[in-house]
Formats: sequence, structure tokens, C-alpha cells
Amino acid sequence: MINNKINGLDTCNFLPSPMDLEILEALLQPEDGTYPWNLVDEESEAYFNELEQQFGCDDLLGEDLTRGAEDFYHNLDTIWSQVYHSKTDHDEQPAKGLESSLNSVFAAFVPSNWLNTIAQKALEIINLELSATEQLVECVQALLPNFGTEDLFVLVRHVEPAMRSYDQNKLAVIISNIENRGWTGLSEIEQAKAAFAIAQYAFKEISYSENES
Repeated sequence: MINNKINGLDTCNFLPSPMDLEILEALLQPEDGTYPWNLVDEESEAYFNELEQQFGCDDLLGEDLTRGAEDFYHNLDTIWSQVYHSKTDHDEQPAKGLESSLNSVFAAFVPSNWLNTIAQKALEIINLELSATEQLVECVQALLPNFGTEDLFVLVRHVEPAMRSYDQNKLAVIISNIENRGWTGLSEIEQAKAAFAIAQYAFKEISYSENES
């Protein structure tokens, strides 16, 4: 996937200069010789003279060499920064997709911040070793600060039997109940039950998407 992202980058701005290529070639050059540690030895002078000829050091001495190396590594940093942001954008797509899915079904009746929080949390914990009950509690806990963790576990156990046979008819009933009374007209317990149902829907959406991919 990263290779595809790299191939898709606009490389026109990152074409290596001849100086870049020479530096890269030197970095990758296999060390098949013995480094002359005795710098005053005559063979050492011959060794470094040969390196200067191969590496074009006449053009790269002093400030030119330093500036060339800095430009080379700056180009590398720029390229990998582009790759990182491309990968980040790709990683964010599932969250945006699930948020969009939940909002398309529930946004007319449920606050968007609830839906987005449930979507983000569901994707965050989907691969953790949690039971279905723990997943549901984790998804809604931040939205229900007046409920303790144990309270949420007790509540979800009461609604779980109905949610195991979750289908479109039950979803329609939930939506109808919220639509008729309005979100703010629901009690906190009713809001919690609705949040559990939405979280269950989110996990089913994730499972469906993974099976399709």
C-alpha cells in the first residue's frame, strides 16, 4: 500500500540532482577495501585521491559538499513526509466512512457528536480482545458520564438478548421511538439503550466492510 502511495506522489518536485545521486551512490557503495587508519601513510594519500576522483570531490569540496548533503537529506525528509501524510489520510478513511454511515441513518434523530464518537471508538477497539458486552460499554461510556461502568454493564445485559437477534425491524423501532419523542425527550436510560443499539449497528457495519474488502 505504501508503495502505491509513493508511486502516486508528484515526483516532479523530488527528482534527484546529479549531486544527490553521487551522494547516494557513495552511501550505498560496498566497503570491499580496507580503510587506511594511518593517515600519514603513503597508501592513505593514494586511497583518498582515488576516492576524490570517483566521487567528484573537486565539485563537492567544503561548502558545496555540506550544502549538497543537506539538500539530499531534505529531499528525503520531504518525500517521507508526503508518504506519511498519504498513509495517514488512508488510515482516516475507515473512520470517515463509518461516521458517514451512522450519520446517514441516525443524524436526523441523534446528535452527530454521539454518532462520531461511537464510530471512532468502535474502530479503535474492534480488534481488541474484548467480549461483545465490553465492546458496547467501551463505545458509549464516554457519552454517558452519569453512569458508572458497572451500571452500564447491568444495563447492556438487559438489552443484549434483543440485540443478539438484531435486524432492520428493531432498528426501525428504535428510530421511530427517537423520532416521535426527540432525543432530548428521552431519559438517560433510553439514550443509553439507543447508544448501545447504534454501537451494535456500527460493529455490524465494520464486519460487513471487512468481509467486502
